[in-house]
This record gives sequence, C-alpha cells and structure tokens, in this order.
Amino acid sequence: MASHYRLIHPKTHLRVLSRYEIQMLKDVSSETNELVRRCCYAVLNSGSQEDDYLRLEEEFKTFDIEVQQEDRGIVLNLINPPARAFVDGEIIRGVREQLFSVLRDVLYAQESILKAHRFDLAKGEDITNAVFHLLRNANLLKPDQKPNLAICWGGHSIPRHEYQYTKDVGYQLGLRGLDVGTGCGPGAMKGPMKGCTIAHAKQHNREGRYIGITEPGIIAAEAPNPIVNELVILPDIEKRLEAFIRLAHGIVIFPGGPGTAEELLYLLGVLSHPNNQEIPFPLIITGPEEAGDYLRDIDRFIAMTLGKEAQDRYQLIINDAPAVARAMKHGIQQVEEYRSSHSDAYFFNWALAVDEDFQLPFEPTHEAMAQLSIRKHLPQHELAANLRRAFSGIVAGNVKASGVKRVLQQGPYQLHGDADIMQAMDKLLKAMVEHGRMKIKGEYTPCYSIIA
Repeated sequence: MASHYRLIHPKTHLRVLSRYEIQMLKDVSSETNELVRRCCYAVLNSGSQEDDYLRLEEEFKTFDIEVQQEDRGIVLNLINPPARAFVDGEIIRGVREQLFSVLRDVLYAQESILKAHRFDLAKGEDITNAVFHLLRNANLLKPDQKPNLAICWGGHSIPRHEYQYTKDVGYQLGLRGLDVGTGCGPGAMKGPMKGCTIAHAKQHNREGRYIGITEPGIIAAEAPNPIVNELVILPDIEKRLEAFIRLAHGIVIFPGGPGTAEELLYLLGVLSHPNNQEIPFPLIITGPEEAGDYLRDIDRFIAMTLGKEAQDRYQLIINDAPAVARAMKHGIQQVEEYRSSHSDAYFFNWALAVDEDFQLPFEPTHEAMAQLSIRKHLPQHELAANLRRAFSGIVAGNVKASGVKRVLQQGPYQLHGDADIMQAMDKLLKAMVEHGRMKIKGEYTPCYSIIA
C-alpha cells in the first residue's frame, strides 16, 4: 500500500526545538518518540467513534511522524495520517494546534519533570509543584481572570438524550459567563463545550475557553474533540486528576462509566480530608430524567461506602440545566470570596490538601488490583482512594493499552472487599454495562470479576 505524506508547519506555539529534542523525537527506540507518535495519532483521529484499543492499534500501525528542522523552524512530516484531520488537503487549524500541544507537553514532561529530577515525585508537595509547572508551560494559568471555570466530567459512551442534556447544561453555563473544561474526548466531554460555544456566541464572548485535560494512556480511546482550544497532556491519570481540581472553580458530573466513578471518588476523597472541610468547592451531579435512577444509584453507593458527609459535599440535580448553571455560578462566587479573603490564587487552588494516596501513580496489575483493601473499617479518605484505584483499573482494562493486554493475557481483574460494598459495586457496574457506558460500539466483555 502506498504511503501518504503531509508536511505540517506550526502556526502558534513551539516553532523551534533544540537539536537534543529533535534527536529524541527521531530516536524510534525512545519512550518520547512512542508517546509523541501515539498522542499525535489520537489528535489527528479527532471525531472517531472507535474506542476499541485493539482496532485502534491496527489502524495506528501504518502511521508515523517525523520531525524536521528547517531554517524557519520545525516541520512535521505525517505518514499515513487519518484523513478526517484534513479538508481539501489542508489540515484543520484546531488539529494543527493540538499536534504542537502534544510536542510541547510530552517533551516538557519527559525532560523537565520526569527525567530532570527537579521534583521528588514520591512526595505530595513536589507532585503538586510538578502539576503547576506542567499547566504553566501549557499557558493554562491565567492570573488576570476571576474564577469562572466549570470542569465537566462524564462518560465518553452515552446515549443521545444524555448528550443533548450535557449540551443544554453547557449552554446555560456559557450564558452566565462561565468557561468549560473537560477530559477533552467525545460524549459528555464534548457536549458541554458545544453548548457553551453557542452561548458564548450569543453573548458575544470571543474569549471563551474550552480546556481539554488528558493523559497518554487514555487519549487514543478518547481523542480530543474539535472544540477544545486549549489542550494539555499530563503524564498520568493521577496528575491529570490533580490538574482538574487545582484548575477548577467548580465541577459538574454527568452520567458516565467507571472513569466518571473514578473521578467522583477521587474528588470526594480529597474533599473529605480534614484540612479541606472549610474550602468551598461547588460539586453538582446531574443528568436528564431518563438517567435519574442511575444517578440515584450512584448517590446510594456513595452513602453506603463513604457516608452522609461525602453526600453533603455535592448537590444532586435531575433534569434542570438552568438550575445546574445557577447553582454553579453561585458556588463559584463563593469560591471567589473565599480565595480573595484568604489571599489564595484564583488560577490554581494551592489551598486544597491532596493526600499522597491520591497523587502517587497506581499501576493496575492483577496483583495490585487483587490486593486493594475495600473495607468499611478504613478511614473515609483511604476507602475512597482504594475505590478510586479499583475503578481506575477497570478503565485501564477497558481502554488503555497496558490494561487491555494484561486482561487478554491473564484474564479479568479480581476485586475483593466487604460483601455489601462489593455487591453495591457489582450492581453499579452492571448498570453501566446495561446502559452502554463501557463501550461506544460492540458488545462489552467485563475486564473485572467481583468477589465478596
């Protein structure tokens, strides 16, 4: 089969690279080369509805990327890129910008954070500082803006009526002058951004921000949607989650699968820390009427595992997009007042205490998953951390390269814990499967086994 080549020049950022950086990108045996190649393919594949890693891997095999240095800067030579990234032979401008965001973030993370030993990434304070530097390098920190960023979490595989509801909420947020950030993919990550763009256009707001935050392990199955105008790639899921809550002035959670459950448990675990009790952080769980029973199941799961204190940290609003936006606007005003009175930055939530259990990377091997302690006697934040790890492993087994391969070779992950917790978890996961929240297309084969 003949190869197709495309030469792409940067238009905005990262016009030049050092000889050392170019050599790293040219070295096909280097980790940096493989990360850049995979992330660039995901960006070029924006709009794809394929989330089966094995099929994506087949499509990916013929793709390659070369970096060339010219007198006026760098040029990317794309070999067999997905056709959907081009219109009449010209690359879509947003896709071009995201391509160079990949280079910026992966190179900076590898050379200035992970390999440079500037930070001790086994210590919580240094991890937070590393996240700050990664976001600053991506120009996401805006010191001159008052709090107005609503982060929206939700599933990439959702039915049409839920997608429409996420658009309605995004529209109501945008009408009230709020910007939107998501995990950057399709489904409940794309819907709020789409609604928000229309609202910003109606309000003649030309400075709207649509922030996408992702990581290399998940970007292939959740390619950045075309509305994202500020993309950042964090090195792993834990730093991605911390970036979300440090940037956010409030969070809206839509119906989703195990990834959304992981995000919710992460946030509730952080908010349950004793040092965070007085810090305002608006959190709303919402969805259309058809998702009401499912959202109430999640609410009951939280009550049974983490208790009423965790429930009190969020509002559950069913089928009322304006009410969601009003509650978020009011909550963000409280955030502004608190940060102003405590001389805390608007653009990065330094005051929030994040326990190291939520910061240190969790590698979901079969042994690590089987050893997770999911017991009621644990302190609330420890149980939340282990539940978060369990759902993180399920996400890995569903869509991440390493997790998918492990499950194929060794069978499903086994999860152990107190009988009542495991039964509630099994019920919640079965509801996710029945409602098609695990995969966009095709029949789902569980990557996990629940053992009470």
